Amino acid sequence: RSANDIIEVIGGYVPLKRAGTNFVALCPFHKEKSPSFNVNPQRQIFHCFGCHKGGDVFTFIKEFEGIGFTEAVRRLAERAHIPLEIHEDAGQQQVRFVKETLLQLHEQIAQRWQAALRTQADGEVARAYLKQRGVDEAAIELFRLGYAPDLWDDTVNWANSRKYDLKLVEQAGLIIPRDHGGHYDRFRGRLMFPICDEQGRVVAFSGRVLTGDEKTAKYVNSPETPLFTKGKTIFGLDKSKRSLLDTKQAVICEGQLDLIACFTAGIRNVVAPQGTALTADQCRLLKRYVEEVVLCFDSDAAGQNAAVRSLDPLLASGLAVRVAVIPSPHDPDSFIKAAGPASFQELIDSAKGFFDYYLQRLSQLHDPRTDKGKLAIGKAMFEGLAKADNPVLTDTYTQQLALRLAVSPEAIRAQFRKFSHAPTGFDRLEEEVSAPAPKAESETFRQEIWLLKLLLLHDEFVPWIDAHLDLDWLVDEDVKQVVAACLEAHRDHRWHGISAFLDSLEIESLRSMVTAAVMDEKGINNAEEILKGTATRAGLPALLRSQTIDRRLAEINRALSDPQLNEAAQLGLLQNQQACLRARTEPLRPRTREV
Repeated sequence: RSANDIIEVIGGYVPLKRAGTNFVALCPFHKEKSPSFNVNPQRQIFHCFGCHKGGDVFTFIKEFEGIGFTEAVRRLAERAHIPLEIHEDAGQQQVRFVKETLLQLHEQIAQRWQAALRTQADGEVARAYLKQRGVDEAAIELFRLGYAPDLWDDTVNWANSRKYDLKLVEQAGLIIPRDHGGHYDRFRGRLMFPICDEQGRVVAFSGRVLTGDEKTAKYVNSPETPLFTKGKTIFGLDKSKRSLLDTKQAVICEGQLDLIACFTAGIRNVVAPQGTALTADQCRLLKRYVEEVVLCFDSDAAGQNAAVRSLDPLLASGLAVRVAVIPSPHDPDSFIKAAGPASFQELIDSAKGFFDYYLQRLSQLHDPRTDKGKLAIGKAMFEGLAKADNPVLTDTYTQQLALRLAVSPEAIRAQFRKFSHAPTGFDRLEEEVSAPAPKAESETFRQEIWLLKLLLLHDEFVPWIDAHLDLDWLVDEDVKQVVAACLEAHRDHRWHGISAFLDSLEIESLRSMVTAAVMDEKGINNAEEILKGTATRAGLPALLRSQTIDRRLAEINRALSDPQLNEAAQLGLLQNQQACLRARTEPLRPRTREV
C-alpha cells in the first residue's frame, strides 16, 4: 500500500483534478454529471459522496477491476516491483503447480489454435464459416478464436513434443484416454472459443462443429477441471466487465456468437452463461458488477424456457430482471444483422419487466378464457411472485392478472391465499406500505459523526476521548461499533493510520462511514473547541451525555404518568429522576476504567 501512491494509481484509471487538499473526479462506480469522487493524498483514501464507496488503494483496484483482495495485492505488488512471498505447505505447492501448469497449457494451445485458424490450409473451413457469420478480423483477434485441426492425435503429438505429462493434459480436458491405452484429442475439426476467467486467462474451451453431421454434437466443451467450473464461469466477462460497471446492467445472451455479434455492434455490456441456464454462482458473480440483467435468449421454446428458469437464481442474488424478446425466428446475432445495432439496442432498452413478460408467455401457453387456463396461469404467477417476495410487485401483478383473466382482483387474492397457507407478499402489503418512512439524519447522528471524525483525524485527542466518553451515550450502532474499534486499536497499540484501520472493518457500510467522515473536514480547524468546548460541560461528549440523560428523563416521565403505578415503583422512579437531574449539571470527569 505504501509503495503505490493512491493518486498515481487512481489517476491511471480516471482523470483527477486538484480541489483544495483533495483530488476530485467523476465517480467511476456510478453515473454522475458533477464530480463527487474525492481522493485524499495525505490519508491515501478515496470516498464518493454520491454512491458512498470508499477505501484505500486495494479497495479501488478490487472495485474497479472486479477482482478479489489477493489478486489486487498481486497487481499492486507487480506495479511496485515488490516480490510476494507465498508460504505454502507441500500440498498447497502441488495444487499451485498444477494450476499454473494448466494455465500454461491452455494459453499455449490457444495460441496454437489461433495460428491454425490464421494460416493452416485445413483452417479454411473455419475461416469461411466466420466470414459467412459476419465475424470480422478484429473480433477474431479480440476473442482469440482458433481452429482445432481435424485429426485424432494433433494435440497429443503437440503435448508430447512439448514434454508435457499426458496425464496433466488429460486433466486439462484437452485429450481423452482410450479404452486400451493411449489418448485421443477431445477437440477435432472445430471452431474454438477460448473461455477466460475474470482476469482474462484462458481456463477452458468451447468447440463448435463446422460440418453438417447430425450425429455430432453442435458444441463440445471442456470438462470441469481445477481451473474451470462450468456453473461459476461466464463467457465474455473479462471483456465486458468495464462496460458492466459503467452501465450497471448486463445483457445475457445464450451463445458465444451472439455475444460476439453484440460486441461488434458496439454493445459491450453483454455476457453469456456456459449453457442457457444461469446458476446461482453466476448470478452472484454478476451482482458484483451490475444491478439489473436483461435476458436476451433465443426466440425458440428452449430459449424462452431458459429465461423462465433463470428467475430463481437471479431473484436470490438481488438483481432486477427484464426480458427482451427477439422476434421469431431470430437470435441476437441474426437480428442484429437483419435489423441493425440501433434496433437491437432499442429492443434492450424497451425490454419488459420479468413478470410482464411471464404473464404474456403464460397467456400464450394456456388459454386464459378457459377455467383450466385461468388456474394454470394463476398458479404459475403466484409461484413466481412468491419467490420474488415483493409486496409491491404482488399487488401490481394481482391487478394485471385480474385484467388478463377477466376476474376481480379480490378473486385473485383469494386464490393466491388458497395456493399457500403461508403469508404471501400480498398479505404483508398493507403492513409494509403503512410503515413509517426511514428517518432523515438526526442532529444527534451528525454530532456522533463529528466525534468519530475527531477521533480519526486527531490522534492527540484519543486518550482524552477514551477517558471521558461512555459508548452508551452513542445512539447509532454503526458509529458506536467504529468508535469502539478505533479506541481499542489505540489502547492495544494497533493503530497504524486510517488505511490500516479500514482493513480491520469487514462491513462495507462501516468502511464507507469512515472514509466519508475523514473526507469531510469542514470546521476541523476548531477541533479542540468542538471536542472540549470552553468548559468541560460544553464539548461533544458532554453534549452526548446530556442528550442521553434527557432521553432517560423522558422515559421516567412517561412511566410516572401511568395511573396503575404502585407507590414503591413511583418512589424508585422519582429517585432515578433526581439522580439524572444531578448528573446533568455535573462537569465531565474522566471515567474510572474497570480492569
